[in-house]
Amino acid sequence: MRLVRNTLARRRAARHPICRPVRPRRPRGPLALIVAALLLFACAAACATTGDAALPGVREAQDMAGRGQLRGQARRPVQKQQEQEQQEQQAPAPPKLKQTPEQRLAAAQRWGLDQAPLVAPPPPGDKPRLTTPEWADQGPDLIPAPAHVPTDQKIAFLTIDDGAAKDREFLDMVRDLQIPLSAFLTDESAAEDYGYFRDLHALGVSIQNHTLHHPQMNHISEDEQYTEICGQQDILEREIGVRPTLFRPPFGDFDADTLAVAEECGARAAPLWNEEAFADRMDFRHDDQRFHPGDIILTHFNGPKAWGGTMCDMLRTVLRKVTEQGYALARLEDYA
Repeated sequence: MRLVRNTLARRRAARHPICRPVRPRRPRGPLALIVAALLLFACAAACATTGDAALPGVREAQDMAGRGQLRGQARRPVQKQQEQEQQEQQAPAPPKLKQTPEQRLAAAQRWGLDQAPLVAPPPPGDKPRLTTPEWADQGPDLIPAPAHVPTDQKIAFLTIDDGAAKDREFLDMVRDLQIPLSAFLTDESAAEDYGYFRDLHALGVSIQNHTLHHPQMNHISEDEQYTEICGQQDILEREIGVRPTLFRPPFGDFDADTLAVAEECGARAAPLWNEEAFADRMDFRHDDQRFHPGDIILTHFNGPKAWGGTMCDMLRTVLRKVTEQGYALARLEDYA
């Protein structure tokens, strides 16, 4: 304790020269004694009044200790405010080179498509109000978990989960065809090569949160959910340079705690899906087996071992389906 006090005293003295020990000359008379006493008294008073101010963070640390460091009491509100500020600073997708219809068709044909993908209209100035479908509702006052975006436009949103397969040819296809999409990354799958996802992000692909280890969220505690979601937020901010605003629960399974924790970690929505894409087919939730305006499509970073096909095969399957039904792909973050 003496060492700590001595260290603090030295820091206080360094910041406030008036607090340094005064060594008066040997007094030579009554007047000298009075002057020396006044100097010592002034030094002591100055140190007493500036002590806390001389040590940035001391008062805050004392207040925090008094309130406790439990999650949900002191740390979360501060972190949430910082995350909200960071969300506002996220850069939009980089502008893409404008292509003529002939250039778009030529690019599509190079990738084995008969038609060029349709181009989505500009996103609305104000984002629509998202809602959670009845089959996924967990109660009021929670962030939405939408399976589609409310819109009258014939657009759909391609979202890709996990991060296991890192297909460089897929990057080229996304770049050549200027495909808008969103990636929801799990650290245990993506960590092997975050550089791949930085390259994907540089193409305008947004990077979002899919937990650290892909657990079934409604089977773990609230604190474990907090670690899974906020832990991945921190990693993606460090590795990609942006803090996600969307969170997708693994398997689409979640409870009210999941959505509350996701919001505290900085998410404003937890997107689900109405279609799932594979290398050779698409599965639809709708009975008519067709896209509906604003549908969210799920797929994964997989390859031949899981699919018998590549990421490029999957993208060809999606583009053929949406184009033949008169739909264009749009970027989910522009609407959610």
